[in-house]
This record gives sequence, C-alpha cells and structure tokens, in this order.
Amino acid sequence: MLIRAFREEDEEAVIALWHRCDLVRPWNDPRKDIARKAGAQPELFLVGLIDGSVVASVMGGYEGHRGWINYLAVAPECQGRGHGRTMMMEAERLLRERGCPKINLQIRRGNTAVTAFYSHLGYRDDDVVSMGKRLDNDDAPPPNEEA
Repeated sequence: MLIRAFREEDEEAVIALWHRCDLVRPWNDPRKDIARKAGAQPELFLVGLIDGSVVASVMGGYEGHRGWINYLAVAPECQGRGHGRTMMMEAERLLRERGCPKINLQIRRGNTAVTAFYSHLGYRDDDVVSMGKRLDNDDAPPPNEEA
C-alpha cells in the first residue's frame, strides 16, 4: 500500500470509503470536513492506495498540546491485512516529527471492534469524559440536540 497526502482528486473515493466504513453522520458533512482539513495541516490527511485506488484514510492534527486522529478507515475487503496499523504508524510518525507528546482519539460507544484495534496498537482509555460543542451544525442536528 502506498501512503501519500490527500489530493483534491481523491475526494469522491475518500467519501465513498467513509460511507462504506460507516464513519459519516448526518451532522458531519464529509465534504465540509475535507474542506476544513485542507485549510489546517493538510499534510496530515493521508490516503492509502493499492493499484491506484484509495483503500484507506486517516486525518491527523496537532495543536501544540495533543495530537488527534480522525477518519481512520480501511476498505472492508482490505481489513485484517495491517493497513490500519500502517496508516496509524505513518500518522504517528508525522505527529512525532512535530513534537507531539500524546495522541487522542474518540471511538463511538459500543464499537468494541475499533476499541480492540486501538488497544492492540497501545492506546488506552484515559478515563475522561469527552465533551463537544457544535460551532457549525453542517445543516443537521446531532441526535438529542436541538437545531
């Protein structure tokens, strides 16, 4: 698998990948998320390609205190072959190069397979409450929240 920075021409394939991996939610417009990432550390938005086709993605970020991982995805037919680990290793390498001391990520409750994947890579539950506040609703309210 070849890993490189996301390019504009990857957008449709990446969005299709995210849908196939059940990462897209109504309150997160993937096109807006990609456009936002293009304006903030775009070199940390990676895609994995096999035979020229996008089969993996990961978005990294670093604000000077903690690194973050979002949108790690591997095409279902390519899972179990180490591609997710490889994508994470590259994202971690790039964050480490920037001086990042720790990476945070969020997993949806009940997603035990993904929790096990990250645990296998050395990630641990920080025993914290993750909170968020929408500043842009992307045209759809999250569940249990007013528009």
